[in-house]
Amino acid sequence: MEKFYFEVIKQDEKSGARAGILHTPHGDIETPVYMPVGTQATVKGVYPRDLDEAGAQIILANTYHLYMRPGDEIVKKAGGVHKFMNYHKPMLTDSGGFQVFSLAKLNDITDEGVTFRSNVDGSKHFITPEKAIDIENNLGADIIMQFDECTPYGVDKNRARKAMERTLYWLERCYNHHKNEEQALFPIVQGNMFKDLRVESLKRTLPYVKYGFGIGGLSVGEPKSVMYEMLDEMYPYYPVNVPRYLMGVGSPDCLIEGVKRGIDMFDCVLATRIARNGTAMTSAGKVVVRNGKYKEDFTPLDGKCDCYCCKNYTKAYLRHLINVGEMMGGMLISLHNITFLTHLMRDMRKSIIDGYFEDFCREFYSEYGLDSEK
Repeated sequence: MEKFYFEVIKQDEKSGARAGILHTPHGDIETPVYMPVGTQATVKGVYPRDLDEAGAQIILANTYHLYMRPGDEIVKKAGGVHKFMNYHKPMLTDSGGFQVFSLAKLNDITDEGVTFRSNVDGSKHFITPEKAIDIENNLGADIIMQFDECTPYGVDKNRARKAMERTLYWLERCYNHHKNEEQALFPIVQGNMFKDLRVESLKRTLPYVKYGFGIGGLSVGEPKSVMYEMLDEMYPYYPVNVPRYLMGVGSPDCLIEGVKRGIDMFDCVLATRIARNGTAMTSAGKVVVRNGKYKEDFTPLDGKCDCYCCKNYTKAYLRHLINVGEMMGGMLISLHNITFLTHLMRDMRKSIIDGYFEDFCREFYSEYGLDSEK
């Protein structure tokens, strides 16, 4: 039996939505799934035990940041990222490519690799596809991503094609260098906002797809409608028997629209980032607890939520914590937001299996106060 394999349990008859199970060495993942992001080997402001209660099945760690601090060799000496952070469920690491291009001060990029200076201390580094795989091997997550070049929204087609070609070249090198059978390597489809490049990238990536693949370079500032167009364009060419991972996407409407378009896996820092500023995702839409109207609101964030935050605390109290800068405010709302998204995915999965996904989406949008994207 393969250490990694994916089963499709149910395909929705009216959309691309599907329910599945991804089997990994650290446990099974029911899809579609939202994955909380633990950038520095911790989901900011949330205890691992609370992640379990929130329903998280898999979390991410960030290769770039762990390479910088404490260093991948230290994580390896600890026994890998699972033992380092004492986390027992599946984990995924990105390749660090997005952070290299967005955070670090780039000195040079060639087909051989990327030379850059650290955003932490200014030290100089050279990352090749092989080096990225070595770092991810040292970190030891269940799923690892290829080293890729992600272009920002708005670049011209020539620049997008060059990055796509380089990503494909780097994919071949990652694929040939990766030897650890305990880790599943996911290639990444690029192509920016050009439909023909997206399809070409996907088709040329498929020979390297064994366990699953990522779709990168979306949700980088483009209108949501453009992202949906890219997903629609690629959908006919998706392989059926592996999970499809839309990288960096995590707002409730994008999760629903992504699932409609055949996506199985999502990640995003949004849930915890907005929580630290006092914004909650609820079944009735966003709640910004800083607002004065919640000063005397002694009801929970979301009456339909059974998380620790909603069972024990009121909007008025959470508003107080956020406004006086108490860290527990952000911690409680972070826990709620993650619970909200994992439960959204759980409920979507049930609706797919039981045959009422379309009705589920319509009802969610009605309650959440949004119009469905067609």
